[in-house]
Amino acid sequence: MPKNTPNPPDDHISRSQSANAKKLDDAATRALDYYLKPKADKETGDTPDTLFIIAPNIDAECLLANLSETLASANAMVSDLAFDLKGSRRNIALGVQQMIELSQLLANRAWDVVEVR
Repeated sequence: MPKNTPNPPDDHISRSQSANAKKLDDAATRALDYYLKPKADKETGDTPDTLFIIAPNIDAECLLANLSETLASANAMVSDLAFDLKGSRRNIALGVQQMIELSQLLANRAWDVVEVR
């Protein structure tokens, strides 16, 4: 009495299934690489984990203007905070404010040196 055994898979079907699986795998890899591995900016050399960058073609005048405005904002925030604090925390906030003011003096001196266009 012959024993019933399943027929082996057809070679044509198994080859086409493996080719489809390979195509799907390649497509999935490309999609994941596109979304999860963005290409770094070649001109600035930044890595994908860089959150903020400064445009490479910005002149010194624009950089100094933004630096001065940022320092003025930081000075105002720390000054406001220092007057709400007491004890050693207030001294720390005032120390940070003094460093910001010194940085503002340096930025203003750089303004005097830079050639205005």
